[in-house]
Amino acid sequence: MNPVNRRNEILTIVRRKKRVHVEELAHHLNISRETIRRDLTELERNGKIQKFHGGAALPVVAGEGRFQERMGENVLAKVFIASKAAKLISPGETILIDTGSTTLYFAEKLTELSDLTVVTNSAEIARILGTDSESTQVFLLGGEFNGDNRQTVGSMAIAQIRSFRAHHAILTISALDDRTGIMDFNISEALIAQAMIEQAESVTVLVDSSKFGRIASFEICELNKITNLVCDQRPPKTIEQRLLAAGVTIISVEK
Repeated sequence: MNPVNRRNEILTIVRRKKRVHVEELAHHLNISRETIRRDLTELERNGKIQKFHGGAALPVVAGEGRFQERMGENVLAKVFIASKAAKLISPGETILIDTGSTTLYFAEKLTELSDLTVVTNSAEIARILGTDSESTQVFLLGGEFNGDNRQTVGSMAIAQIRSFRAHHAILTISALDDRTGIMDFNISEALIAQAMIEQAESVTVLVDSSKFGRIASFEICELNKITNLVCDQRPPKTIEQRLLAAGVTIISVEK
């Protein structure tokens, strides 16, 4: 396992357990305690974890707010979804990525690729890719800033999205049903997603099974605008049939 993959795995474990010791990490990854300590030092330097004597925890600044709570929900499912989605990306491509806990995990997987151009409204995604991937060019959209989930929204961000053309738009959502399509509870985030869809050749939605059959306040798009749906479990039969009829490729981590 190379250092980038190993540190991503360590970060996943810390997020899932909130607090973990060096001995536990060394045993889980089957590597030396010295290597674990070096990795924890690097992760702390990049602001991803906070070391304590004998282990690591989430940093205080990243442990506050509703967004960080979502980062700790369904961690394994989100990691698996992110890994599957990253396989859709090739070097040299341009990617639009919106703000979400699953797209943040996806961004961490992108650090394992090279020569990408990433456009995002997430300051955290921009930081991850700008810090961990030397060959990736990152554009952080300007606009109204939300401090909880560290994203920009509004007319300025949307205008800047429209100055790009992308191979992929990678989106997270709040809800998906067979009647409306994909939805969000936040109008500003829905408008960002709509703008990204307009500028992309391919639209990939990252979703865990808790979003299936839900309804949210603001429609993003109908099912036929989606190219790929990457999920942890197959959708319920009615939704799956409508997705397939709309030409959506369903990529499930469920075996």
